[in-house]
Amino acid sequence: MIQRLAFLIWPILSGIIAAVALLIYLPDMFTPQANTVQIHEADNLPGKAQGPFSYADAVEHAASSVVNIYTRTVVPNNNPPLYNDPNIQKHYNKNSNKERIQSSLGSGVILSPEGYIATNNHVISGADSIVVALKDGREATAKVVGNDPDTDLAVLKIDLPDLPSITISSSANLRVGDVALAIGNPFGVGQTVTMGIISATGRNQLGLNTYEDFIQTDAAINPGNSGGALINAAGNLIGINTAIFSRSGGSQGIGFAIPSDQAKQVMQDLIEHGRVVRGWVGVEAQEITPDLAESFGLKDTKGLIIAGIFRDGPAHTAGLLPGDILLEIGGKKIINSYNSMYSVARMPPGTVLPVKVWRNGEVLQLEITVAERPSATEVSTEPENTNGQN
Repeated sequence: MIQRLAFLIWPILSGIIAAVALLIYLPDMFTPQANTVQIHEADNLPGKAQGPFSYADAVEHAASSVVNIYTRTVVPNNNPPLYNDPNIQKHYNKNSNKERIQSSLGSGVILSPEGYIATNNHVISGADSIVVALKDGREATAKVVGNDPDTDLAVLKIDLPDLPSITISSSANLRVGDVALAIGNPFGVGQTVTMGIISATGRNQLGLNTYEDFIQTDAAINPGNSGGALINAAGNLIGINTAIFSRSGGSQGIGFAIPSDQAKQVMQDLIEHGRVVRGWVGVEAQEITPDLAESFGLKDTKGLIIAGIFRDGPAHTAGLLPGDILLEIGGKKIINSYNSMYSVARMPPGTVLPVKVWRNGEVLQLEITVAERPSATEVSTEPENTNGQN
């Protein structure tokens, strides 16, 4: 009996030991398989997307060259002549007949150690006196070197030693999503920095200026920021803060800055010539509508119909006629009237400009010699709308 039990116990013990070993070393054989997802985690490598933890170096690099601008304008009284009668004046406040002083504020950017300052034309337009206050506490009276209402830019000049000047970067390489920092004097509280990104580039036809190529940013821009600096993450100038879209008068995340490339060209012209030199061909044109295209037998609506030609202007001399349809300018197809006007304006006078014209069912190749755009008082306000010969 004892021998039989011993015979049975050893196989049972061996089985138990084997089962325990399997549970310890191969547990997955006896537990349900869980659903798993393989996740690939990116290496925490440094890159441009991460950016710096602070933009203090960029701000320090640029802030000393951003100035506050204070203007004073004498506003004459509009009292009727009867108010000048002493018998009448004695019944009214003595100050009612005095001129008023209207003050305003804005910002500017020192362009060079010689004291040239960029700002918006609307900041200084009509001002009788302009005072520039630097970040280091110094102040100076500024004179206007030149202004350009068509781009809302102006250049001032101050005479102070050891002036810090900003470093300018090209705006041509800006990308949507790049960091943008706005520096200025909002509401007159003192120099302030706000941060955002480039929301869009090439904004135009907003009805703000004649020539528009705005950078759009969500960096807060408020009254008093006009004329201040929009800088990149390196602290270099990429734009001049100019306007905001707002229903309340304060920042709503849609601000506009004049790109540095456009501002630089305008500033150089104002400093060198006292005015901006722009190209001009002397036509008034409107965009082709589908109905007009059909009536002219055109398959494409990308074109400009010449509504009028200025007498003795470049287009008149080149032989263009009212009713001609411009298809290409300078080898590039017409996109819209604004882009065409802007591209011509950037051409230096004397440039020979090839144009492709549709006339009476035929395509003509003509050449226009670009002239300098005259002032509003130098050119007839009524272009010829006949055959250009009267």
